[in-house]
Amino acid sequence: MESLVPLIIQLLSGAAGGNIVGKLFSNLSLGTLGNSIAGILGGGIGGQILSGLAGGGLDGIIGQVAGGGIGGGILMLLVGVVKKMLAK
Repeated sequence: MESLVPLIIQLLSGAAGGNIVGKLFSNLSLGTLGNSIAGILGGGIGGQILSGLAGGGLDGIIGQVAGGGIGGGILMLLVGVVKKMLAK
């Protein structure tokens, strides 16, 4: 059960990161639900990548929040850009 806690933190941080980036870049926003879903996926992926690259240097809640939030924001931006390009 303890191994799920970091993943849950990353997913929640990803959702928050996706929604924050959606507010900052409203022209790329996918709506609250879309931003949250993209953020959750990006948070899980980004959190895992960052924790692997950091080699244990960013362990703990701060590293999980940072990895999840950044990953969620980046994936939301990428999905928003692709969606906007396909709409043209």
